Amino acid sequence: MNHAPTEQPADTVARLRDTFRTGRTKSVEWRTGQLRRLRAMLTEHGDDLAAALHADLGKSATEAYRTEIDFTVREIDHTLEHLEEWLRPEPAPVPAYLGADATAWTQYDPLGVVLVIAPWNYPAQLLLAPMVGALASGNAVVAKPSELAPATSAALAELIPAYLDTDAVAVVEGGIPETTALLAERFDHIFYTGNGTVGRVVMRAAAEHLTPVTLELGGKSPAFVDRDTDLDVVADRLVRGKFLNAGQTCVAPDYVLTDPETAPALEAALVRAVEGVYGTDPAASPEYGRIVNERHFDRLSGLLDSGRVVVGGASDRKDKYIAPTVLADLAPEAPVMREEIFGPILPIVTVPDLDAAVDFINDRDKPLALYVFSDSATTRARIAAETSSGGLGHGLPLAHLTVSDLPFGGVGESGMGNYHGRYSLDTFSHRKAVLSKPLS
Repeated sequence: MNHAPTEQPADTVARLRDTFRTGRTKSVEWRTGQLRRLRAMLTEHGDDLAAALHADLGKSATEAYRTEIDFTVREIDHTLEHLEEWLRPEPAPVPAYLGADATAWTQYDPLGVVLVIAPWNYPAQLLLAPMVGALASGNAVVAKPSELAPATSAALAELIPAYLDTDAVAVVEGGIPETTALLAERFDHIFYTGNGTVGRVVMRAAAEHLTPVTLELGGKSPAFVDRDTDLDVVADRLVRGKFLNAGQTCVAPDYVLTDPETAPALEAALVRAVEGVYGTDPAASPEYGRIVNERHFDRLSGLLDSGRVVVGGASDRKDKYIAPTVLADLAPEAPVMREEIFGPILPIVTVPDLDAAVDFINDRDKPLALYVFSDSATTRARIAAETSSGGLGHGLPLAHLTVSDLPFGGVGESGMGNYHGRYSLDTFSHRKAVLSKPLS
Protein backbone atom coordinates (compact mmCIF):
# COMPACT_ATOMS: atom_id res chain seq x y z
CA MET A 1 0.00 0.00 0.00
CA ASN A 2 1.31 3.48 -0.88
CA HIS A 3 0.68 6.32 1.51
CA ALA A 4 0.28 9.99 0.71
CA PRO A 5 3.51 12.00 0.78
CA THR A 6 1.65 14.67 2.77
CA GLU A 7 1.15 12.31 5.72
CA GLN A 8 2.17 14.07 8.94
CA PRO A 9 5.08 12.68 10.99
CA ALA A 10 2.81 11.81 13.90
CA ASP A 11 0.54 9.83 11.59
CA THR A 12 3.49 8.07 9.96
CA VAL A 13 4.93 6.96 13.29
CA ALA A 14 1.50 5.89 14.60
CA ARG A 15 0.83 3.87 11.46
CA LEU A 16 4.17 2.08 11.64
CA ARG A 17 3.70 1.43 15.35
CA ASP A 18 0.34 -0.16 14.64
CA THR A 19 2.04 -2.47 12.16
CA PHE A 20 4.77 -3.36 14.63
CA ARG A 21 2.22 -4.22 17.30
CA THR A 22 0.63 -6.82 15.05
CA GLY A 23 3.89 -8.79 15.28
CA ARG A 24 4.25 -8.77 11.51
CA THR A 25 7.85 -7.53 11.49
CA LYS A 26 9.10 -10.04 14.06
CA SER A 27 9.17 -13.19 11.97
CA VAL A 28 12.46 -14.25 10.42
CA GLU A 29 10.62 -14.62 7.12
CA TRP A 30 9.55 -10.96 7.12
CA ARG A 31 13.03 -9.79 8.07
CA THR A 32 14.85 -11.81 5.43
CA GLY A 33 12.19 -10.97 2.87
CA GLN A 34 12.71 -7.26 3.41
CA LEU A 35 16.48 -7.64 3.16
CA ARG A 36 16.17 -9.55 -0.10
CA ARG A 37 13.83 -6.89 -1.46
CA LEU A 38 16.31 -4.19 -0.46
CA ARG A 39 19.06 -6.12 -2.20
CA ALA A 40 16.92 -6.39 -5.33
CA MET A 41 16.34 -2.64 -5.25
CA LEU A 42 20.08 -2.01 -5.23
CA THR A 43 20.93 -4.50 -7.95
CA GLU A 44 18.03 -3.56 -10.22
CA HIS A 45 18.37 0.21 -9.79
CA GLY A 46 22.06 0.60 -9.06
CA ASP A 47 22.55 2.71 -12.17
CA ASP A 48 19.71 5.03 -11.13
CA LEU A 49 21.30 5.55 -7.73
CA ALA A 50 24.74 6.00 -9.29
CA ALA A 51 23.33 8.72 -11.54
CA ALA A 52 21.76 10.46 -8.54
CA LEU A 53 25.04 10.28 -6.62
CA HIS A 54 26.84 11.81 -9.59
CA ALA A 55 24.31 14.62 -9.72
CA ASP A 56 24.71 15.37 -6.02
CA LEU A 57 28.45 14.84 -5.49
CA GLY A 58 30.08 14.25 -8.85
CA LYS A 59 30.78 10.63 -7.89
CA SER A 60 31.90 8.35 -10.65
CA ALA A 61 29.88 5.20 -11.24
CA THR A 62 32.86 3.17 -10.06
CA GLU A 63 33.00 5.04 -6.75
CA ALA A 64 29.22 4.99 -6.33
CA TYR A 65 29.10 1.23 -6.68
CA ARG A 66 32.19 0.56 -4.60
CA THR A 67 31.41 2.81 -1.64
CA GLU A 68 27.61 2.89 -1.59
CA ILE A 69 25.73 0.33 -3.67
CA ASP A 70 27.95 -2.76 -3.56
CA PHE A 71 29.02 -1.86 -0.02
CA THR A 72 25.38 -2.14 1.12
CA VAL A 73 24.78 -5.30 -0.90
CA ARG A 74 27.70 -6.95 0.91
CA GLU A 75 26.25 -5.88 4.26
CA ILE A 76 22.90 -7.41 3.29
CA ASP A 77 24.52 -10.65 2.14
CA HIS A 78 26.54 -10.96 5.34
CA THR A 79 23.41 -10.39 7.43
CA LEU A 80 21.31 -12.86 5.46
CA GLU A 81 24.02 -15.50 5.82
CA HIS A 82 24.21 -15.18 9.61
CA LEU A 83 20.88 -13.81 10.82
CA GLU A 84 19.26 -17.04 11.99
CA GLU A 85 22.44 -17.95 13.87
CA TRP A 86 22.59 -14.50 15.52
CA LEU A 87 18.95 -14.70 16.58
CA ARG A 88 19.27 -18.00 18.43
CA PRO A 89 18.70 -17.66 22.18
CA GLU A 90 21.96 -17.79 24.13
CA PRO A 91 21.89 -20.04 27.22
CA ALA A 92 23.12 -18.65 30.53
CA PRO A 93 24.28 -20.68 33.55
CA VAL A 94 21.87 -20.81 36.48
CA PRO A 95 22.98 -20.74 40.14
CA ALA A 96 22.54 -24.06 41.95
CA TYR A 97 20.19 -22.56 44.55
CA LEU A 98 17.53 -22.12 41.84
CA GLY A 99 17.43 -25.87 41.29
CA ALA A 100 18.57 -28.16 38.51
CA ASP A 101 15.31 -27.67 36.60
CA ALA A 102 15.74 -23.90 36.18
CA THR A 103 17.02 -22.59 32.85
CA ALA A 104 18.03 -19.14 31.66
CA TRP A 105 18.84 -17.50 28.36
CA THR A 106 18.95 -14.20 26.52
CA GLN A 107 17.03 -13.41 23.36
CA TYR A 108 16.90 -10.49 20.96
CA ASP A 109 13.66 -8.50 20.94
CA PRO A 110 12.97 -5.82 18.30
CA LEU A 111 12.77 -2.31 19.74
CA GLY A 112 9.76 -1.06 17.79
CA VAL A 113 9.80 1.96 15.49
CA VAL A 114 13.24 3.38 14.78
CA LEU A 115 14.33 6.56 13.01
CA VAL A 116 17.38 6.58 10.73
CA ILE A 117 18.70 10.03 9.76
CA ALA A 118 21.31 10.00 6.99
CA PRO A 119 23.96 12.56 5.98
CA TRP A 120 24.74 13.87 2.51
CA ASN A 121 28.27 12.58 1.92
CA TYR A 122 27.35 8.91 1.39
CA PRO A 123 23.61 9.50 1.16
CA ALA A 124 22.64 6.02 -0.03
CA GLN A 125 24.99 3.85 2.01
CA LEU A 126 24.52 5.75 5.26
CA LEU A 127 20.75 5.51 5.04
CA LEU A 128 20.50 1.93 3.83
CA ALA A 129 23.28 0.21 5.82
CA PRO A 130 21.71 1.16 9.19
CA MET A 131 18.34 0.12 7.78
CA VAL A 132 19.78 -3.34 7.11
CA GLY A 133 20.37 -3.75 10.84
CA ALA A 134 17.04 -2.20 11.81
CA LEU A 135 15.06 -4.49 9.47
CA ALA A 136 17.11 -7.56 10.38
CA SER A 137 16.23 -6.84 14.01
CA GLY A 138 12.51 -6.85 13.21
CA ASN A 139 11.76 -3.14 13.55
CA ALA A 140 9.59 -0.74 11.64
CA VAL A 141 11.70 2.07 10.17
CA VAL A 142 11.29 5.74 9.36
CA ALA A 143 14.06 6.68 6.93
CA LYS A 144 15.11 10.32 6.61
CA PRO A 145 17.48 10.92 3.65
CA SER A 146 19.55 14.08 3.47
CA GLU A 147 18.02 17.09 1.77
CA LEU A 148 21.55 18.24 0.87
CA ALA A 149 21.77 15.34 -1.59
CA PRO A 150 18.42 16.02 -3.29
CA ALA A 151 18.78 13.71 -6.28
CA THR A 152 19.67 10.74 -4.10
CA SER A 153 16.93 11.62 -1.61
CA ALA A 154 14.35 11.70 -4.40
CA ALA A 155 15.58 8.40 -5.85
CA LEU A 156 15.42 6.66 -2.48
CA ALA A 157 12.00 8.13 -1.73
CA GLU A 158 10.73 6.62 -4.97
CA LEU A 159 12.49 3.26 -4.80
CA ILE A 160 12.13 2.24 -1.14
CA PRO A 161 8.30 2.23 -1.13
CA ALA A 162 8.34 0.29 -4.41
CA TYR A 163 10.34 -2.54 -2.82
CA LEU A 164 9.77 -2.59 0.93
CA ASP A 165 6.69 -3.07 3.11
CA THR A 166 5.16 0.41 3.20
CA ASP A 167 3.14 -0.44 6.31
CA ALA A 168 6.41 -0.88 8.19
CA VAL A 169 8.90 1.31 6.31
CA ALA A 170 8.40 4.98 5.48
CA VAL A 171 10.62 7.61 3.85
CA VAL A 172 10.28 11.21 4.99
CA GLU A 173 12.01 13.80 2.83
CA GLY A 174 12.67 17.41 3.72
CA GLY A 175 14.99 19.69 5.64
CA ILE A 176 15.19 21.10 9.13
CA PRO A 177 11.42 21.57 9.66
CA GLU A 178 10.64 17.99 8.68
CA THR A 179 13.48 16.59 10.77
CA THR A 180 12.43 18.70 13.74
CA ALA A 181 8.88 17.41 13.43
CA LEU A 182 10.12 13.82 13.31
CA LEU A 183 12.31 14.33 16.38
CA ALA A 184 9.28 15.51 18.34
CA GLU A 185 7.76 12.03 17.99
CA ARG A 186 8.47 9.09 20.28
CA PHE A 187 10.75 6.53 18.67
CA ASP A 188 12.24 3.41 20.18
CA HIS A 189 15.69 4.21 18.80
CA ILE A 190 17.21 7.06 16.79
CA PHE A 191 20.22 6.44 14.57
CA TYR A 192 21.89 9.65 13.40
CA THR A 193 24.94 10.09 11.19
CA GLY A 194 26.33 13.59 10.82
CA ASN A 195 28.03 16.30 12.86
CA GLY A 196 28.23 16.93 16.57
CA THR A 197 26.14 20.10 16.49
CA VAL A 198 23.11 18.31 15.11
CA GLY A 199 23.98 15.26 17.20
CA ARG A 200 23.36 17.35 20.32
CA VAL A 201 19.99 18.46 18.92
CA VAL A 202 19.08 14.81 18.33
CA MET A 203 20.09 13.83 21.86
CA ARG A 204 18.09 16.65 23.43
CA ALA A 205 15.00 15.66 21.47
CA ALA A 206 15.49 11.98 22.31
CA ALA A 207 15.83 12.78 26.01
CA GLU A 208 12.21 13.98 26.06
CA HIS A 209 11.10 10.40 25.46
CA LEU A 210 14.12 8.62 27.01
CA THR A 211 14.82 7.28 23.54
CA PRO A 212 18.22 5.60 23.09
CA VAL A 213 20.41 7.02 20.33
CA THR A 214 23.31 5.98 18.18
CA LEU A 215 25.43 8.93 17.03
CA GLU A 216 27.86 8.38 14.18
CA LEU A 217 29.77 11.66 14.11
CA GLY A 218 33.23 12.61 12.91
CA GLY A 219 36.23 14.59 14.04
CA LYS A 220 39.81 15.17 13.04
CA SER A 221 41.13 11.68 12.35
CA PRO A 222 44.95 11.74 12.48
CA ALA A 223 47.45 9.72 10.49
CA PHE A 224 50.88 9.12 12.03
CA VAL A 225 53.69 8.45 9.55
CA ASP A 226 56.77 6.95 11.15
CA ARG A 227 60.29 7.50 9.89
CA ASP A 228 61.89 4.75 7.80
CA THR A 229 58.64 3.69 6.13
CA ASP A 230 58.08 3.20 2.40
CA LEU A 231 56.79 6.71 1.75
CA ASP A 232 55.59 6.01 -1.78
CA VAL A 233 53.29 3.27 -0.47
CA VAL A 234 52.20 5.48 2.44
CA ALA A 235 51.51 8.45 0.16
CA ASP A 236 49.49 6.39 -2.32
CA ARG A 237 47.30 5.01 0.47
CA LEU A 238 46.89 8.42 2.08
CA VAL A 239 45.85 10.00 -1.22
CA ARG A 240 43.32 7.26 -1.99
CA GLY A 241 41.87 7.42 1.52
CA LYS A 242 41.87 11.19 1.89
CA PHE A 243 40.61 12.31 -1.51
CA LEU A 244 37.92 9.66 -2.02
CA ASN A 245 34.61 11.51 -2.44
CA ALA A 246 36.64 14.74 -2.60
CA GLY A 247 37.61 14.28 1.04
CA GLN A 248 33.98 14.26 2.20
CA THR A 249 34.36 11.08 4.24
CA CYS A 250 33.93 10.91 8.01
CA VAL A 251 36.83 8.46 8.44
CA ALA A 252 39.19 10.15 5.97
CA PRO A 253 42.63 11.04 7.32
CA ASP A 254 42.14 14.64 8.47
CA TYR A 255 45.80 15.53 9.01
CA VAL A 256 49.23 13.86 9.05
CA LEU A 257 51.70 13.83 11.90
CA THR A 258 55.33 13.10 11.11
CA ASP A 259 58.78 14.26 12.18
CA PRO A 260 60.59 17.21 10.55
CA GLU A 261 63.16 14.97 8.86
CA THR A 262 60.53 12.76 7.21
CA ALA A 263 58.17 15.55 6.16
CA PRO A 264 60.03 16.78 3.02
CA ALA A 265 60.27 13.29 1.53
CA LEU A 266 56.61 12.64 2.40
CA GLU A 267 55.62 15.87 0.65
CA ALA A 268 57.39 14.79 -2.52
CA ALA A 269 55.78 11.35 -2.34
CA LEU A 270 52.32 12.90 -1.93
CA VAL A 271 52.86 15.06 -5.02
CA ARG A 272 53.69 11.94 -7.01
CA ALA A 273 50.75 10.04 -5.56
CA VAL A 274 48.19 12.74 -6.39
CA GLU A 275 49.38 12.76 -10.00
CA GLY A 276 49.46 8.96 -10.08
CA VAL A 277 45.86 8.66 -8.90
CA TYR A 278 44.20 11.71 -10.51
CA GLY A 279 46.57 12.78 -13.27
CA THR A 280 48.11 16.20 -13.84
CA ASP A 281 44.65 17.81 -13.98
CA PRO A 282 42.40 16.29 -11.30
CA ALA A 283 39.52 18.51 -12.47
CA ALA A 284 39.41 16.42 -15.64
CA SER A 285 39.62 13.08 -13.82
CA PRO A 286 36.35 11.11 -14.02
CA GLU A 287 37.21 9.59 -10.65
CA TYR A 288 37.43 12.86 -8.72
CA GLY A 289 34.24 14.22 -7.17
CA ARG A 290 32.96 17.67 -6.28
CA ILE A 291 32.03 19.57 -3.13
CA VAL A 292 28.39 19.11 -2.23
CA ASN A 293 27.34 22.78 -2.38
CA GLU A 294 28.57 26.37 -2.43
CA ARG A 295 28.37 26.79 1.36
CA HIS A 296 30.79 23.95 1.96
CA PHE A 297 32.94 25.11 -0.97
CA ASP A 298 33.27 28.57 0.60
CA ARG A 299 34.16 27.09 3.98
CA LEU A 300 36.84 24.86 2.46
CA SER A 301 38.31 27.47 0.14
CA GLY A 302 38.78 29.69 3.18
CA LEU A 303 41.13 27.05 4.63
CA LEU A 304 43.46 26.85 1.65
CA ASP A 305 45.76 29.63 2.87
CA SER A 306 46.36 27.99 6.27
CA GLY A 307 49.83 26.86 5.19
CA ARG A 308 52.23 26.37 2.29
CA VAL A 309 50.62 24.58 -0.65
CA VAL A 310 52.61 21.45 -1.51
CA VAL A 311 50.26 20.31 -4.26
CA GLY A 312 46.84 21.44 -5.41
CA GLY A 313 45.31 24.65 -4.10
CA ALA A 314 43.23 25.35 -7.21
CA SER A 315 39.49 25.86 -6.94
CA ASP A 316 36.47 26.71 -9.08
CA ARG A 317 33.32 27.80 -7.26
CA LYS A 318 31.08 27.40 -10.30
CA ASP A 319 32.15 23.77 -10.67
CA LYS A 320 32.33 23.26 -6.85
CA TYR A 321 35.85 21.95 -7.48
CA ILE A 322 38.72 22.05 -5.02
CA ALA A 323 41.86 20.27 -6.15
CA PRO A 324 43.41 17.53 -4.00
CA THR A 325 45.53 19.75 -1.77
CA VAL A 326 48.37 19.10 0.65
CA LEU A 327 49.46 21.85 3.05
CA ALA A 328 52.67 22.12 5.06
CA ASP A 329 54.43 24.62 7.35
CA LEU A 330 51.29 25.34 9.32
CA ALA A 331 50.80 26.02 13.00
CA PRO A 332 48.81 23.58 15.15
CA GLU A 333 46.29 26.38 15.76
CA ALA A 334 45.92 27.27 12.05
CA PRO A 335 42.29 27.55 10.81
CA VAL A 336 42.52 24.23 8.98
CA MET A 337 43.37 22.52 12.30
CA ARG A 338 40.47 23.94 14.31
CA GLU A 339 37.65 21.82 12.93
CA GLU A 340 37.06 18.68 10.93
CA ILE A 341 38.06 19.54 7.37
CA PHE A 342 35.64 17.25 5.53
CA GLY A 343 37.12 18.14 2.20
CA PRO A 344 40.16 17.57 -0.05
CA ILE A 345 42.76 19.35 2.09
CA LEU A 346 45.46 17.36 3.88
CA PRO A 347 47.69 19.26 6.34
CA ILE A 348 51.08 17.91 7.40
CA VAL A 349 51.98 18.78 10.99
CA THR A 350 55.49 18.07 12.22
CA VAL A 351 56.19 16.74 15.71
CA PRO A 352 59.58 15.80 17.15
CA ASP A 353 58.89 12.16 17.90
CA LEU A 354 56.33 9.49 18.80
CA ASP A 355 55.87 10.86 22.32
CA ALA A 356 54.91 14.24 20.90
CA ALA A 357 52.57 12.64 18.37
CA VAL A 358 50.74 10.74 21.11
CA ASP A 359 50.45 13.93 23.17
CA PHE A 360 49.19 15.86 20.13
CA ILE A 361 46.43 13.30 19.55
CA ASN A 362 45.48 13.06 23.23
CA ASP A 363 45.30 16.83 23.64
CA ARG A 364 42.38 16.87 21.21
CA ASP A 365 38.93 15.29 21.00
CA LYS A 366 38.88 11.54 20.49
CA PRO A 367 38.74 10.94 16.72
CA LEU A 368 36.49 8.60 14.77
CA ALA A 369 39.55 6.91 13.29
CA LEU A 370 43.31 6.88 13.79
CA TYR A 371 45.76 5.61 11.19
CA VAL A 372 49.30 4.44 11.83
CA PHE A 373 51.91 3.95 9.12
CA SER A 374 54.79 2.22 10.85
CA ASP A 375 56.73 -1.01 10.50
CA SER A 376 57.60 -0.92 14.20
CA ALA A 377 55.54 -3.28 16.34
CA THR A 378 56.48 -1.19 19.37
CA THR A 379 55.18 2.01 17.76
CA ARG A 380 51.96 0.35 16.69
CA ALA A 381 51.41 -1.13 20.14
CA ARG A 382 52.13 2.17 21.90
CA ILE A 383 49.65 4.12 19.81
CA ALA A 384 47.01 1.42 20.29
CA ALA A 385 47.54 1.43 24.05
CA GLU A 386 48.05 5.15 24.67
CA THR A 387 45.35 6.74 22.48
CA SER A 388 41.58 6.42 22.15
CA SER A 389 39.69 6.44 18.85
CA GLY A 390 36.58 4.93 17.33
CA GLY A 391 38.67 2.71 15.06
CA LEU A 392 42.37 2.09 14.49
CA GLY A 393 43.91 1.28 11.12
CA HIS A 394 47.47 0.11 10.63
CA GLY A 395 48.83 0.80 7.16
CA LEU A 396 45.52 1.38 5.37
CA PRO A 397 42.92 4.13 5.84
CA LEU A 398 39.15 3.50 5.71
CA ALA A 399 39.45 -0.27 5.31
CA HIS A 400 38.16 -1.18 8.77
CA LEU A 401 34.80 0.26 7.74
CA THR A 402 34.42 -2.47 5.10
CA VAL A 403 34.77 -5.43 7.50
CA SER A 404 31.26 -6.49 8.51
CA ASP A 405 32.50 -8.39 11.56
CA LEU A 406 34.07 -5.23 13.00
CA PRO A 407 31.94 -2.68 14.85
CA PHE A 408 31.93 0.78 13.34
CA GLY A 409 31.41 3.74 15.62
CA GLY A 410 32.98 6.61 17.48
CA VAL A 411 33.95 7.46 21.03
CA GLY A 412 33.53 10.73 22.89
CA GLU A 413 33.04 13.63 20.50
CA SER A 414 33.19 11.27 17.52
CA GLY A 415 30.03 9.43 18.51
CA MET A 416 28.42 6.74 20.61
CA GLY A 417 27.27 3.25 19.75
CA ASN A 418 28.23 1.18 16.73
CA TYR A 419 26.86 -1.00 13.96
CA HIS A 420 27.60 -3.34 11.03
CA GLY A 421 27.02 -7.07 11.02
CA ARG A 422 26.02 -8.54 14.36
CA TYR A 423 26.72 -5.21 16.04
CA SER A 424 23.74 -3.76 14.18
CA LEU A 425 21.56 -6.41 15.80
CA ASP A 426 22.86 -5.33 19.20
CA THR A 427 22.08 -1.71 18.37
CA PHE A 428 18.55 -2.20 17.07
CA SER A 429 17.42 -4.89 19.53
CA HIS A 430 16.87 -5.35 23.24
CA ARG A 431 18.73 -8.30 24.67
CA LYS A 432 16.09 -9.69 27.00
CA ALA A 433 16.97 -11.86 29.98
CA VAL A 434 14.66 -14.85 30.48
CA LEU A 435 14.53 -17.36 33.36
CA SER A 436 12.24 -20.39 33.45
CA LYS A 437 11.41 -22.52 36.52
CA PRO A 438 8.77 -25.27 36.20
CA LEU A 439 5.76 -25.08 38.52
CA SER A 440 5.86 -28.80 39.24
